[in-house]
Amino acid sequence: MTELGQPAKLSSELMRRVSPDFTARCLPEMAQLEQLIHTHAKQLTVRTLAFVEHQALQLTESQSETQLYKLPIYSLRLGSDDPAAPTLAFVGGVHGVERIGTRLLLTFLSSLLQRLQWDRGLSHELQHLRLVFCPLLNPAGMALGQRSNANGVDLMRNSPQNATDKATWMVGGHRLSNRLPWYRGVKDSPMETEAQALCDWVRDELFDSPLSIVLDCHSGFGLRDRIWFPMAGSRAPLHHRAEIAALIHLFETTNPHHNYIIEPQHHSYLTHGDLWDYLYHQSLSLEGKVFLPLTLEMGSWSWVKKNPRQLISFMGLFNPLVPHREKRTMRRHLLLLEFLIRSSCAYEAWLPGTPMSRLRYELEAKQRWYG
Repeated sequence: MTELGQPAKLSSELMRRVSPDFTARCLPEMAQLEQLIHTHAKQLTVRTLAFVEHQALQLTESQSETQLYKLPIYSLRLGSDDPAAPTLAFVGGVHGVERIGTRLLLTFLSSLLQRLQWDRGLSHELQHLRLVFCPLLNPAGMALGQRSNANGVDLMRNSPQNATDKATWMVGGHRLSNRLPWYRGVKDSPMETEAQALCDWVRDELFDSPLSIVLDCHSGFGLRDRIWFPMAGSRAPLHHRAEIAALIHLFETTNPHHNYIIEPQHHSYLTHGDLWDYLYHQSLSLEGKVFLPLTLEMGSWSWVKKNPRQLISFMGLFNPLVPHREKRTMRRHLLLLEFLIRSSCAYEAWLPGTPMSRLRYELEAKQRWYG
């Protein structure tokens, strides 16, 4: 992982790897992210987690040629440097075709950075909280307009963790061919660069905190927005089910009119190789630490239902193509993102701290999800 320095140095370094013309045409999200980095360099700590290669066909007046680009995977951090501070992470762009997740996080990050110029309440919260962003994990897949990375591997099926219950056929991950969706990669081979970078980043940034929460933003499933938590590969109750139940109870009592379906991922389907299952199992060896990975699955079928013409576009199956629907999506999830900031900052007020409160929330979780 590379620490980035002054914005001028960052700009010249990027120019040698990725041309502005390429990002403007194929990766406008990358261009927006880099603009945020340059504009707010004093407020952000920026790291390059890895570079991934992408081959793009360049057309000229006389011929066509293949250009090799090195695309960076960025991490951005703001807030407290205290290792004992809680950490909240936002992840997007794991699946390249799901651009709306990256756009949501970039819009939210831009809003936070603007507010820090005048919002004393937010500045005070960030003295006691660390925010980290990895808004574009799969830049090559996004440039290609496909779910997988450039090697045809589905990053969210790429961990060595196998489902302990029967995974959903095909959707749950397979090793047949990278020409098919949901391909896990070659058995016993190292994880893909992007997946390994994410796992290293999570362990480095989150595992030392007393409480760490992740929100991974996706789209493409169902008519309703969902918030999933582990497990994806097992129907067994989550070890931290009391903590999850307490967090969801807090969210629902303070936002009673929300429209999310909140459930373990296995209620929808089971998968092999889920990165959050893999990291969650690793976190269980950390004494006294609580790691809660959440997935926001935006219900893209509702966009297709309102605009059936999106069926003729592969991108339209995963993203709102009408501008006002994209803006509405940004507004709809702002409440959840703001809630996660405030609840993470005040985690000691709601995290189960006594045997009685733990028992109460474990019973609530059992009745709601594991009964």
